[in-house]
Amino acid sequence: MTGTRRDILLFPLNTVLFPEGVLPLRVFEQRYIELTKTCLRENVPFGVCLIREGTEVGAAALPAPVGCLATIAEWEMPRLGLFNLLARGGERFRVCETRVGANQLVSASVEVVPAEPAGTEVDAVCGGILSSIIDKVGTDRFPEPVRIDDAAWVSYRLAEILPLEAAEKQELLEIPDATRRFQRLRVFLSRMGFGTAAEA
Repeated sequence: MTGTRRDILLFPLNTVLFPEGVLPLRVFEQRYIELTKTCLRENVPFGVCLIREGTEVGAAALPAPVGCLATIAEWEMPRLGLFNLLARGGERFRVCETRVGANQLVSASVEVVPAEPAGTEVDAVCGGILSSIIDKVGTDRFPEPVRIDDAAWVSYRLAEILPLEAAEKQELLEIPDATRRFQRLRVFLSRMGFGTAAEA
């Protein structure tokens, strides 16, 4: 199944945003101030992609091929030339084509990845570990509503909170369905010392 094509502005970062995840941003570069103003004015999301080559500041970075739409949920401008944003992850997308403007702001034609179908069974080990973490730190540390019976939600929340390298988180974002994402998560959990449980 193919998704909808659309044109968006990109915000390449050294982090991975997952669907329904929360991302605080401090925006001060002129190109991203322009991105913020455009998204607020037109009520449209921007795209967050992990940087494959380059840096967050300066010349345009090369984005990873799969990213996540981000909608500005909260914003403030404490002073001229600075935005504090709280963005929330939406659908995943695949980058089809990128363009770099004169101000080094990257725009892209992307294909939105359809939402994962409901009804996938939550992996017992992964679900149990996430439930234990939620019990310890509280639900306010997680995007609401908490859906411990939703396979996609559980797999994304575990992916974003585990201490993984950015490239490993990107790998999890690119996996097309929760079942295979759980399989990869169990490998990471086993590496972290959850070996017996992860093999149960």
